[in-house]
Amino acid sequence: MKKILVWLMLVTTGMTAQTTHRLSPTAWSLEKRGYVNVQKLDPSIQVSLMYARPDNFTGIVLYDDLREAYLHPHAAHALVKAQKRLQQLRPDLCLKVYDAARPMAIQQKMWNQVKGTPKYFYVSNPAHGGGLHNYGLAVDLTLCTLKGDTLDMGTKIDYMGAAAHIDKESQLVASRRISKQAQRHRELLRKVMRYAGFKPLRTEWWHFNYCSRAQAKKSYRVIR
Repeated sequence: MKKILVWLMLVTTGMTAQTTHRLSPTAWSLEKRGYVNVQKLDPSIQVSLMYARPDNFTGIVLYDDLREAYLHPHAAHALVKAQKRLQQLRPDLCLKVYDAARPMAIQQKMWNQVKGTPKYFYVSNPAHGGGLHNYGLAVDLTLCTLKGDTLDMGTKIDYMGAAAHIDKESQLVASRRISKQAQRHRELLRKVMRYAGFKPLRTEWWHFNYCSRAQAKKSYRVIR
């Protein structure tokens, strides 16, 4: 019996070591700090990190090794709440995350790419403390089918321009810059995210904050 217990302990230790080893350095660092892989909480949430590919507004790969979406536990559980609400309203749809927690070192790389260009307006300056992504308290996401096909939202994620703003969507529809269907999809996304406690960003239909920047600075830590 004693030999069996020792063997089980060795197997369990080995499995844990293998699981840890499979994590990328960035993922391991985030988990060590207490951030949560959202797909471990709810595997039905889809993830496709846009900064792990060059086809984003910076034109370069920012995440060399990160493929998972991590959030502070408070925001992660709220995101699961939004997903469940969406499934109640539209069982044929799910949330698809394009960016979540972002270490400050990545924020600096992003800033270096856009400073001195018109795109700087859309990026938080790390010298000023960065943004809520750098606390694991913001998420960029869209709606998609269960097969992963994204819905028409009027623009692609990371589109830098007025067509991505949410405060004048009726005018955007009237001028045919976005479709009425895209407006309805945006409204559904905002509905489920607000239900879970997130707040939308005026200039980016895909961006949602779990709390204010003042609250983040007071109660949370930046991801270094």
